[in-house]
This record gives sequence, C-alpha cells and structure tokens, in this order.
Amino acid sequence: MAIEVVALPLPSSADPSKFADFGREVKGVDPGQLTDEQFKEIQELLYKHDALLFRNTNLTPEQQYALTKAFDPSSESYGHGNNKTGSEKKSVLHPDLKTIPRVPQVQLIGNGTVYNHEGLAEAMLKHPSHTTFHKTRVSEEDEAKGITRFYRWHIDAALYDLSPPKVTTLYGLTVPKGAQQVCRYDDGTGDELPVPLGTTAFVSGKTMFDILPKELKSVAVRTSVKYAPHPYVWMAPAHALPTGLGIETEGLELPYSELPAWEEARTKTFPMVWKNPVTGNLHFQVHPCGVAELIVSPLPDGASKEGALFPEGAHLKDLKEVRELLYKMQRPAIAPPLVYPHDWHEKDLVLFHNRGVLHTVVGAFTKDQVRAFHQCNLAASDDPTGPTAEDVLKWA
Repeated sequence: MAIEVVALPLPSSADPSKFADFGREVKGVDPGQLTDEQFKEIQELLYKHDALLFRNTNLTPEQQYALTKAFDPSSESYGHGNNKTGSEKKSVLHPDLKTIPRVPQVQLIGNGTVYNHEGLAEAMLKHPSHTTFHKTRVSEEDEAKGITRFYRWHIDAALYDLSPPKVTTLYGLTVPKGAQQVCRYDDGTGDELPVPLGTTAFVSGKTMFDILPKELKSVAVRTSVKYAPHPYVWMAPAHALPTGLGIETEGLELPYSELPAWEEARTKTFPMVWKNPVTGNLHFQVHPCGVAELIVSPLPDGASKEGALFPEGAHLKDLKEVRELLYKMQRPAIAPPLVYPHDWHEKDLVLFHNRGVLHTVVGAFTKDQVRAFHQCNLAASDDPTGPTAEDVLKWA
C-alpha cells in the first residue's frame, strides 16, 4: 500500500494560508514497521512539513525508540540525558516525566495515576499547568468554566551539555474526553484560542521568521543565543508570562553559584535561526525561558545600515532587555491564526521536527481524568546549523 499524505484538519481559528506547508496526516504505512525506503520518505516529509500525524497506531516503546533514533542513528540517550534533568528535584521538569524501565529513552507523561504500565507498578502523573508556573493564573471560577492558558512554549532540549533532539515522537495511549476549553493570552491583546481539552499546540519556526519585519530578520540572522547552565533549575523559582512565552524579569532565577555543578564549556550557545536540512528554510528556534544572553554580530560588509538595529553588533546581558527583544520577535507567531492545537485521539502518533517548531502543553485536567502518553526524543549527535553567509547577506 502506497504512502498517502493529506492535510491536517485545521481548526476554524487557523489561517489556512499560513499552514500551506505545515503538517500532514500520513496514511497507508505502519510507523512501527517501516522499510528503509518508507523511512526515507517519512523523513523527507517530516522536514518538509514539520509535523506528521499517524492515526490508529499500535506502537510499543521499543518501536517508538527505534523510530525516533532512525532520524539520528548516532543518538542514544533521552533528550534531557536519560531523565537526569527530570530527576533533579529543583528542576521545573521534575513532576512531568516517568521513565519506562526497559526503554529509558521513552517517557510516560500525562495526568492521574496509571497502574501496571510497561513495568511501572504505579505512576502518579501530573499534567503541567499554568497555575504552577505563571506569575498570575486564571481564577478558579474561570477555570471551572473552561478558561485556560498555554503552559510554556518551548523546544524539547536540555539546553546544557546535550544537543537539541532533531525529532520528538508523541503517542497517545489514554486520552480523556471533555468539553473544549478557551485558551486566554491575558496579555492585554484580548487574544483567545478555542482548544480541545489537553491539546498540544504547535507553531512553525519558519513562520515565526518569515513574518518578522526586515529590521528584526536582520537581527535574527546575526544573533546567537546563550542559555543559562542547567536552565530548568535556574528558572524554577521564576514565573512565566501569561502567554507562556518566556519569563517575567523579577530577579528570582537561581544564582549560578547555587546551581548544580556546571562548566562553561558545557553551556549552550545556538544560532537564533536554524537551517532546515531538507528545505534550506530558516526557522526561528529559541526556548525563551532559558535564555541568558544574546550576542549580535555586526552587519556584514555592504549591508545597509538604514533602519538597522545593532548595526555594530551587541552583547545583551540584561535579562529584561534580552527577554523584551525575544518577546517582540516571537509573540506575533503565537497569534491564534498561527497556532495548530492538535485534537488528540487514542492511538494518535505525532512526529514533530523539534528543530523547526515550538510547542506547548495547554489546559488542565482534574485529578480523576487519567491521561497517558509516551514521549521520546534523543539528544542529537550534533548541534543545529545556523544561517549561511549567503543567508546573512540576504536578510541582514
């Protein structure tokens, strides 16, 4: 049976013109038993479309690990280091992850208590909610009416020592049904987004770059992003913005001296935009919560300085300035018409290009709503590639 590809079902809130290339549902193939030729086709589809959906899939943890690893055969450990970051009690990831014992690269995530699951006698899962991470929260009255928020827009990556995974696979095993919720941005814009209960929301890093005005595109192709050491521990005492797109600047981050042992050589500095290995497109890929510094290179020879920002380059270390610039660049791309909120069904498998999209958990469950997903991503064998010299000349 030939592989069939159809467009993802977009919600009415989405602008179809911005999703012409984003996301595809794949039919006619078993993702757990791909031939080499089929995998090559799936790999190309993923890099072209950034997210692939397979419905009604039966997938063991071993098969999910093998599929994820096929995108980067030299990769081995879970994207956060076999859950080392998650097991660090101070980390914001700590409550969210449970490792499948026989396949430690695959994590059990979800909500409620799961029994006798893949070697885990009992697993108490906690669906991350904005109520534990944002500076402000939706009132309990509004929450009861189905009002919610994005939790934290991010890339799956340790952002320290390890390279960002190329691909994440998410497999829905138990998916509770419930009324649709309304995701409120609560940032003064009045923006709201109707979302299915427990959706995973995605935005395209390519779109995030494409819609930037010229002066910010110039900044994007010239900038490197330095992350704090052990960023999930560093950010844990801080509070997120109501959109989940970054951190409030209140001076609450842990001092570097109080972090677990770290080395400067293991901190991570990445380009602000990452080059797609198949299409050559540039994707704006920044995890705003973990950023400590921005390093902007000067304009290249021959580039016009008229209207340019930081024409001589800059090294931004003030967290407020860093965060305000990032927010200005990223916020337009999470506007409701540019968000794909996936409506999960049991046995859905979603593969997403972790170096091409940002995503977030959305919503909240009650304690008795049991949800169980398998997630796998693997620390990559190399760091992402940034814009070429030609790209910089073109956009600077």
